[in-house]
Amino acid sequence: MTSRALSRRTLLQGALVAVAFNPASRSWAATLEPGAVALPPLDGQLLMDAASLTAASDDFGHIIHRTPWAVLVPGSVDDIVAMVRFTRRQGLKIAAARGLGESHSAYGQSQVPGGIVIDMSALSTIHDINASSAWVDAGVRWHELLQATLPSGRSPPTLTDYIELSIGGTLSVGGIGGQVFRSGLQVDNVLEMDVVTGEGELVRCSRSRERPLFDAVRAGLGQFGIIVRARVRLVEVPPSARTYTALYSDLRRFMADQRRLIEDGRFDYVEGAVVPSNGGWAYQLEVVKYFTPGREPNDARLLAGLGFQPGTLQTRDSSYFDFANRLAPLIELLKQLGVWEFPHPWMDMFVPARCAEEFVQEVLSQTTVEDMGQGPILLYPFRTSELTAPFLRTPNDRHVFLFSLLRTAIPPTPENVASLVAKNRAIFERLTAIGGKLYPVDAVPLSPADWRRHFHPYWERFEHAKRRFDPARILTPGQNIF
Repeated sequence: MTSRALSRRTLLQGALVAVAFNPASRSWAATLEPGAVALPPLDGQLLMDAASLTAASDDFGHIIHRTPWAVLVPGSVDDIVAMVRFTRRQGLKIAAARGLGESHSAYGQSQVPGGIVIDMSALSTIHDINASSAWVDAGVRWHELLQATLPSGRSPPTLTDYIELSIGGTLSVGGIGGQVFRSGLQVDNVLEMDVVTGEGELVRCSRSRERPLFDAVRAGLGQFGIIVRARVRLVEVPPSARTYTALYSDLRRFMADQRRLIEDGRFDYVEGAVVPSNGGWAYQLEVVKYFTPGREPNDARLLAGLGFQPGTLQTRDSSYFDFANRLAPLIELLKQLGVWEFPHPWMDMFVPARCAEEFVQEVLSQTTVEDMGQGPILLYPFRTSELTAPFLRTPNDRHVFLFSLLRTAIPPTPENVASLVAKNRAIFERLTAIGGKLYPVDAVPLSPADWRRHFHPYWERFEHAKRRFDPARILTPGQNIF
């Protein structure tokens, strides 16, 4: 039994378990009292104790807190099917939380006031790995899958920078990282999925089977179904990685070099960051070449023609896994210091390349180091030709820059958080005006009208998919889309 399963069993020993629902009082009961409706038989448990509800009322952002009525810890996929059907009959809302508190929900996106939150971390089995794919539960985290596939020299083509995220969670949003320019997002590398729709139907979907559901659920923000299993594409990877970092003082040259690198493909991973420098900002290129020991990369050839500042180049060799898991030591330190639990008013933007330089300069001129709370600013391009999920909305441009302000609120006061969220909203207005889009995991208050603009020109298709797969609109109300 895994340590995660053991800790979950320990948690459940002291939990208050619901066995019935009272439609008159709209409350759960630990006994089958008069007028109550018995829950369907479950392999797991429906929890209603204060500790479970408090945990489910929070997320990585620590900004919005909406308390559910119960938390489902499923013992099987059948539990999710049964509870979706039950909540639909009772007029309740339900949403999947892909491990409570993970970073793809920073503003209450997976919270359900007066409804049920599903703790998907309870489903975490890797069912099958072959040469080209892996069939896994949605609660499996990317680092767990990578540990299982690397002994055979294989990896998912695209990994998020932080690989403690769950597979179902990132597939519901997108899943972006430095390999996107070559392989697309994680939603572009899922081959098939088992999905529980808003009508409580368990459906297997792929590009050749139930295609409308497959396209709707990928980056569908949990609006059309709950991903319970996925077949993820795997590719061969060398065992080692060489990371190169170097600084630029000129934003235009930095962005031009990044675009050049994603087109000529000389590196396997291309990212970049904005870093403090002498009271202003500098720009750090981060690129990686994978290799087999004994066949080291040709540094001079790889770096030829790049305009970084002389004397700023640094290189580091590591295993492929240590590169993929490079953020783990930093995050462990932040957890030890208590900073990981501070509010995170994050903002991730997709900026069209045609006006990215001007937009980035404008935002940076209004952003201080104090605004970031020592959080990073990411800036790197990808190619829209690699994208296949219709509801992952990006600007209409050949190249798009991910521009992320990954803020930590220091001090973690309500006043500071409100100020940073207001700044995010102002930046969002400017982003929308230039044809940019949000990567919608962030602390930006959005109205239904904002969502209609976000999904334009696909809004009617999005709305139609909602009517088809979740006509009672019970799934994932925290997004505030409908």
